Amino acid sequence: MTGGDEPSIRRQWWAWAIAVLVIVLAVAPLVRHWLTNPGDQRLVDLDVYRTGGQMILEGRSVYEFFTPAPQLLPFTYPPIAALLAALLAKLSWESAQWVWTAGVYVALGVAVAYSFRKVLGRHAPWVFAFLMVACAYLMPIRDQVRFGQVDILLVALCLADCVARRPWWPRGFLIGLATAVKLTPGVFLIYLMVTRQWRTFFMAAFTTALLTLLPFAVIPQDAADFWFSALLDPERLGANAATTNQSIRGMLIRLYLPDALTTVLWLALVALVGWYGFRGAVRAKDPVAAVGLVGLMAVLLSPVAWIHHLAWVVVVLGAIVGDGRDPVRLRVATGVWLYYVLPIPWWGVALKAAEIPLVSPILGKIVQNAYGLGAVALVWLLASWLPARRAETASPVPV
Repeated sequence: MTGGDEPSIRRQWWAWAIAVLVIVLAVAPLVRHWLTNPGDQRLVDLDVYRTGGQMILEGRSVYEFFTPAPQLLPFTYPPIAALLAALLAKLSWESAQWVWTAGVYVALGVAVAYSFRKVLGRHAPWVFAFLMVACAYLMPIRDQVRFGQVDILLVALCLADCVARRPWWPRGFLIGLATAVKLTPGVFLIYLMVTRQWRTFFMAAFTTALLTLLPFAVIPQDAADFWFSALLDPERLGANAATTNQSIRGMLIRLYLPDALTTVLWLALVALVGWYGFRGAVRAKDPVAAVGLVGLMAVLLSPVAWIHHLAWVVVVLGAIVGDGRDPVRLRVATGVWLYYVLPIPWWGVALKAAEIPLVSPILGKIVQNAYGLGAVALVWLLASWLPARRAETASPVPV
């Protein structure tokens, strides 16, 4: 029996090796394009992380530096992120780019494996390779490499913490780590509370608190600078009205209404979307769908959410595909994938610039907000359409 299994195992290893090679060849054009970009445009967010780490090693203020012109970007993450970034600062800039880019695709691989595990069966290497390549070309994932961003790592951490069947770490630890590093995954603490997963919640909250308080003992001035100054200035994150801000607030700001009215509308919509999204997550039968909904909350409810924050689309696609047996769900997933592959918000910018009477001001603004509006639609898709579709396909066909 052992002898009979050996050729099968060997074929599986060969299949995985070929699958990895296919993935590498498929993403090579993306990597080559962004890692050969002009120096002042290359992985600019990674430069922020690494420079923050350098400030720690040199004993200088983390929240007072700016990266060189023309970017002039400040460090906007909690101080624990700067402490962790000190590891990046020990690498040369060239090495850091390659290490980080490889890490982006490893994290994407983890996210794909957990999100699509129902469809990854006997032909796992080939299906995995196909899904990896498809997800690598989503615009929010392309932007992970373009900017050297951390979002797909946060997706992988939260997803693994929620759906791993037998985690070797204390469940909740990874959510706590992600929240301490970038705050927005804190929506998962709300999810854990409303679903009464108390043990996981307390572990996540404890980890977040520990990693938040630790910098006050190690770099107290930087910790105080962040929590009592930098955090209170949303403009440090960039121009909030920019097209890349696809949060509810970002879409409202681009209406250019009075500030007070914008704030009132934002709070009302945050309450409505938050209630609907978390209710859907609580009722979700599929943990991947629940994670996708909570991840969308992290994007929509945040004051600022750039396009690369929508890396949660990978999880959403996995929830829609399910076990891959429903052709309707597959067609919907294909449509969602194509929607987030195309640079639709930038078409809106071009349409507004065309200054076509009546068309440009209205249609251009709608198209400019396409990814944020799409995220709202995905909340409905996961919270309402998907459960209904699942019930419909599970019910017996009347004779």
